[in-house]
Amino acid sequence: MSRVASNPIELPSGVEVSLTAQKVSVKSSKGSLTLDIHSGVEVKQDDNKLLFSARDGAKTSRAMSGTTRALVNNMVKGVSKGFEKKLELRGVGYRASVSGKVLNLTLGYSHQINYTLPEGTTAETPSQTEVVIKGIDKQQVGQVAAEVRAFRPPEPYKGKGVRYSNERVHRKEAKKK
Repeated sequence: MSRVASNPIELPSGVEVSLTAQKVSVKSSKGSLTLDIHSGVEVKQDDNKLLFSARDGAKTSRAMSGTTRALVNNMVKGVSKGFEKKLELRGVGYRASVSGKVLNLTLGYSHQINYTLPEGTTAETPSQTEVVIKGIDKQQVGQVAAEVRAFRPPEPYKGKGVRYSNERVHRKEAKKK
């Protein structure tokens, strides 16, 4: 059996889980998320815990039980605490601001980039060079952060660009004549 799937998920107070045939729905005051479960995975609710196991001994079922447990655990964490990604803008004149559901970025191009945030995510700008993306869906928060970073990834010579707050950019030395 998968070692990940053998660990039960403890449900915090205020989080409701509903299990149907092949769906798991997690709901709290922050929002709700649903996940379709692989046919080889069985999910049981025992009081305040969720237990995952493979229906049969097949290798894919055992693997998917661990994957499903990790995905449901991220859903439970998302609806209870939420997820956030921090981005830094480094470069002369690089700025960010939020107006409603639109993230306005000035990244050294001849035009300003207006990125519309998808449903379920929000962005904040504590300063002009910092962007914090928040949401309950871990995958969606990470995808939005990756898309914003892709507008101007950090370059290795001066380190200018959009980077994650904990990202270390390997700097190169300029060519010598």
